[in-house]
Amino acid sequence: MTEKNMQKLIKANLYRSESISISGKLVERYNKCLVKLGFTRTKLTSFSIDGVGWSPEIAQEKGVSFYLNNGEANTHAIIITPKQKGLPVYNPFNSFDAALMKIVFKKHEQTINDITRDSAICLEFDQKIDAFYEPLDVLRYKDISIKFYLIDNLQKAKEEQLKLVELFNNDYNFIDENIHKKLLISAKKYGDLRERNLNIEDVTFTTDSFYTKAFGGIYFLRDLVIPVLIFEDEATYKEATKDTTHDVLMYHISHPEMIEKLISYNVLELDLEEEATKKRHKRIQQFMFSSYLKQTTHPVKDILQERILFKSYLNKIDIASRKKVMGLERFLEKQKMSKNTNPKDIIDQEMYIALHKPHSSLKPNYQDLIWNLLVNISPKDVLFLYWYDKEQFYKQFKTLEDSTQDWIIETICNSF
Repeated sequence: MTEKNMQKLIKANLYRSESISISGKLVERYNKCLVKLGFTRTKLTSFSIDGVGWSPEIAQEKGVSFYLNNGEANTHAIIITPKQKGLPVYNPFNSFDAALMKIVFKKHEQTINDITRDSAICLEFDQKIDAFYEPLDVLRYKDISIKFYLIDNLQKAKEEQLKLVELFNNDYNFIDENIHKKLLISAKKYGDLRERNLNIEDVTFTTDSFYTKAFGGIYFLRDLVIPVLIFEDEATYKEATKDTTHDVLMYHISHPEMIEKLISYNVLELDLEEEATKKRHKRIQQFMFSSYLKQTTHPVKDILQERILFKSYLNKIDIASRKKVMGLERFLEKQKMSKNTNPKDIIDQEMYIALHKPHSSLKPNYQDLIWNLLVNISPKDVLFLYWYDKEQFYKQFKTLEDSTQDWIIETICNSF
């Protein structure tokens, strides 16, 4: 993202605004975590991190977006400060990454507070899969064991310190200068570890439906009559369909029949009359309209927001584009004359898909997953794209002209 685009979003508090700045001694602790996890140190002296300890600056330095992964099957996190509690995960590899961190802090918050006073914690998200070999390996995702490792071998240092204390208190060892010296060395290096709680038990997290960026991006909708896999990468989809040993339905994300199947499974729902009254339809319509506005004499932001300008420029674009922008209104008008009117014959496919929503019966985390799917199929609602896929939002934002960017920023900020 260009500096100009980024500054616009930063000024509006829309660009990773909840990141934590890391500098000084925390950088050295972070580097120790990187080394312990099998990665190389960063040369940066300051950077920002999110909820899992991922840094966009280090990702840029290394030229690897998911530099905390050891392959697609092995993901990790770093806790350098208790302030990471509740922070967003800005570039998740799996849709449940934020939930993993939530359960970690729920179970071990006090211990984390204690340890990170002078140390840091490496997290391994172990799903008992050492490596992926084929796309349907993601079906093996079920229980994830979250394991914790401390830098500087702090647990071992505590054990040794306790042994020294026990030895010091035995018989006449309190006069042994050699034991005195060892205790002082340990205390200077680690502090008094006797009462420190350094034991963090493993935490088990059970996945349900999820999205993973493995194999180019896969949605796994588990709790259905027949589980559904949706692939973002066409080559991966073609490879997966060769596997006939699993009872799952498979679609590429571009397949229109997938939408009908998800409606029949009560995963999606659509009420066009209701959507016509919602702000969401207006946002989708305005964004689509903006893509057809070329060489305007008025700022795009004003055209989208002022009714008289909207109508004026609507009549300036070609009729095919005009029909796409006004698709829902045209369908509802035609439906008054004929109840058998097919919305797909009138409404542009991208708008039609964008107007769907997760079924109201779904749990909140499942609804979030389906919103993520919808904005990836049809990224036409700029607000929901920002909410559910920030990285894609940032990529899209930088391609737009200045006035459209201004409209998007105002639209998002007015929705908080």
